[in-house]
Amino acid sequence: MTNSKNNIKYKVFIVEDNVLYARILKKQLIDDNYQVKVFHNGIDFIECLHEKPDVITLDYTLPDMTGQDVLEKIQKDLPSSHVIVISAQENINTAINLMKNGAYDYIMKAPDTREKLSNIIKNIYTADQLKTENLILKDAIKEKFNFKNLIKGNSREIDHVFDLMGKAIQTNISISISGETGTGKELVAKGIHYNSRKNNKPFIAVNVSAIPDGLVESELFGHERGAFTGADFVKLGKFEQANGGTLFLDEIADLDLNTQAKLLRVLQEREVVKLGSSETISLDVRIITATHKNMASLVADGKFRQDLYYRLLGLPIELPPLRQRGNDIILLAKFFVDEFCKENEMNPKTLSNEAKQVLLSYHFPGNIRELKAVMELACVMTSRDTIKPVHLNMNVEDNIQNLLATEKPLDDYNREIVLYFLNKYNQNVRLVASKLGIGKSTIYRMLQKKDE
Repeated sequence: MTNSKNNIKYKVFIVEDNVLYARILKKQLIDDNYQVKVFHNGIDFIECLHEKPDVITLDYTLPDMTGQDVLEKIQKDLPSSHVIVISAQENINTAINLMKNGAYDYIMKAPDTREKLSNIIKNIYTADQLKTENLILKDAIKEKFNFKNLIKGNSREIDHVFDLMGKAIQTNISISISGETGTGKELVAKGIHYNSRKNNKPFIAVNVSAIPDGLVESELFGHERGAFTGADFVKLGKFEQANGGTLFLDEIADLDLNTQAKLLRVLQEREVVKLGSSETISLDVRIITATHKNMASLVADGKFRQDLYYRLLGLPIELPPLRQRGNDIILLAKFFVDEFCKENEMNPKTLSNEAKQVLLSYHFPGNIRELKAVMELACVMTSRDTIKPVHLNMNVEDNIQNLLATEKPLDDYNREIVLYFLNKYNQNVRLVASKLGIGKSTIYRMLQKKDE
């Protein structure tokens, strides 16, 4: 058979001192489409171990070495190979010891040995193929969720996020992600999970605000049949589904106070009980939460439990709004354009300098999600290979209104205005200072205060 990973035949070595019997086994395995090589003593076989056979059939009684000695050498030099011991005598104790020492299987020489051997190797081959495919899939997932592939950007703000994500993957500490809607909070959660030690375990995401009132407990904790009216079947809760992996609770601020108390107990006890059941289920779940709301303010107003807030806080990661990420806006815009054109088999398109300036000067209240929608529509609207301002469906006149949509201290407004012009004029501090009629030191002071 052919190994799909490297497109070469599966390699089987036969170690058998009986020339006729070795020939019989070889014919069977060649008919099965394996690459086969025969050895009639242990020394000759060991000298060719560097050829790395996938499977080795080993006669237990060789003229120069015992099967046990050969097996020990295989385990030392090529532990990935599967060894099938073939013996002319049935000895249960010998078989048990060989299996304990690393042999895959032990079969007797008999009229049906060829068929047995053929079936065993087919099973080994299938298992190896599945293992190889899983490794390929795991590598693909790791590459897909590489921080730089997952989140596009080179700004100082996003580099800080990468730094925090790097710290997050080293332990199982809880993570709380904050940021405006559309900044990519779920992407950050996935990036942390798939780069952590739990990467081969489940990642379960649930949007708390999207669950109808009265069903939150059932969704999170599960229920038994008959637990309440309409519970016609057993339901696994999100905690149980995520057991061993990561549970991402998006919009956690929308959780009602009653469910907050029950969630706190689950986190403290590390166990969950389905509705309508008395059986406890032990949990090993990492919790990542996200919200676009100010959690500290909700706690102060009595709308979110303080004890649960500190239980979930863990390592906080705040995602910057797109308008504060400078040239990342252009980098992301180009990425979305290239991706859309490729998916829809369109000619590649470029951004005009005027279009770039419009993007850099826009407030983007919908953040990355809005930018993606704007760029995809622009690709459709242009009949040429260049995207111009006319193709960008943005209400630029609402920029000031968007800026004032959230009440904040005057210093914060001033910083956002300065950042707006820095983005617009490619971080040219001298030019921005001239446009706004302020000193360069004022701009530097504002930026420094932002980073504190």
